[in-house]
Amino acid sequence: MMKIEEILNGIEVVSVTGTKNRAITGIEFDSRKVKKDSLFVAIKGYKSDGHDFVNSAIASGASAIICEILPEKPDKNICWIKTGDSAKALGLAASNFFGNPSRSLKLVGVTGTNGKTTIASLLYRMFLQLGYKCGLFSTVCNYINEKELEATHTTPDPVQLNSLLSQMVDEGCDFAFMEVSSHSAHQKRIAGLKFAGGIFTNLTHDHLDYHKTFENYLAAKKSFFDSLSAEAFALVNLDDRNGRVMLQNCKASHYTFSVRTMADYRCNIIEQGFEGMELKIQGEEVWTRFIGAFNASNLLAVYAASELLGAAKKEILIILSDLNSVSGRLEVIKSPGGISGIVDYAHTPDALLNVIDTINKIREAGVHLITVVGAGGDRDRTKRPKMAAISAEGSDKVILTSDNPRTEDPEKILDEMETGITPDLKRKTLRITNRHEAIKTAIMLANDGDVVLIAGKGHETYQEIMGVKHHFDDREELRNALLLK
Repeated sequence: MMKIEEILNGIEVVSVTGTKNRAITGIEFDSRKVKKDSLFVAIKGYKSDGHDFVNSAIASGASAIICEILPEKPDKNICWIKTGDSAKALGLAASNFFGNPSRSLKLVGVTGTNGKTTIASLLYRMFLQLGYKCGLFSTVCNYINEKELEATHTTPDPVQLNSLLSQMVDEGCDFAFMEVSSHSAHQKRIAGLKFAGGIFTNLTHDHLDYHKTFENYLAAKKSFFDSLSAEAFALVNLDDRNGRVMLQNCKASHYTFSVRTMADYRCNIIEQGFEGMELKIQGEEVWTRFIGAFNASNLLAVYAASELLGAAKKEILIILSDLNSVSGRLEVIKSPGGISGIVDYAHTPDALLNVIDTINKIREAGVHLITVVGAGGDRDRTKRPKMAAISAEGSDKVILTSDNPRTEDPEKILDEMETGITPDLKRKTLRITNRHEAIKTAIMLANDGDVVLIAGKGHETYQEIMGVKHHFDDREELRNALLLK
């Protein structure tokens, strides 16, 4: 429990009606979760407005309300706090309520379109192997030390986020690594958190269904770097032209990394195959179990951040050589006959292009690439034809299939994907809506030595159809299909 006066520390309050000298049992922004003596924060959300549910929250026992608009006749038994930004207030209130846990460990945020999961997860594994207790917030899973917790969002809501951070502190964690999504930055879920560092990977076509324009998407990412303190570090990828944009007006210490140009941290690929690649990082050679230039960039970011957090160069390189790829990220599954099945989470045009380019640089003459790809429903529709075009141009054969159609008709999604296929590429394009059949067909079409890429879902173990999640794991499907070959 905590008094309202303490919870409001740092929040820009316009007015307070009622006593602040009362104890609050919890903070909620969902009126359905409100209990006796809760503080309810009314947020103007993407789909609904929390102000419409204030009466419901009071009926459920809320004794204090943070809002941007006061009712005409406020209940005198309630403490009303008016602020200009409820979303920001929620983050600050949650941090205060849980004792500002981000100040008791070193929290590092990773943002960008691609690479967030890989970098955050590898940093978590790196510092565990260095002997520290760590926490992780990722798309795949959350961890408190080595205790696994289900992840429902890339970045949790402020209440859940600070609750988990508080548990990490209680468990003695020294570090926490977090994927910072553009949604979370825009919705100010990270307000009130103290970051020891921020990492920028890249910025490409994604989430325009939410942000509407690329400029808005960029601004959401940049807002994270604008919030870093002078004591933090900002580490950005110079191979993306938006890297320097992130550093503009950023108070944190600036550091850069690159696999193409001069930067504070440099890396080159010496050689690579499907088993891994040899890199030269800061003049030192190291063999890794990863492939692709984008993974060289990810590993370089991990190396740089580890050094900035105080780890020794030699120890970092030793651990880098021992790390495995993150689940569903260029995960290779081979058949006894030599077919290489690859599962990857690539669900944006840029990520898909990177994966296909990587495979094409490694595969030998006479080895064919068959790509199975779809596009998610209720998401950015403009990327659908682009992803189909990239797949067709870079592969010997493409099978367009269903991804997570959600509430959309999968046939209509495939219709939109097909608009990206030019007439000359249609001859090598198949359309099989059932994802199980599409994967099975791809393996049947492959000869020994060929490569089959299953793109889009990666680590996911479900397929969402009309709001219902059905068990579906690309890796399981691939293994089963390979056994039948």
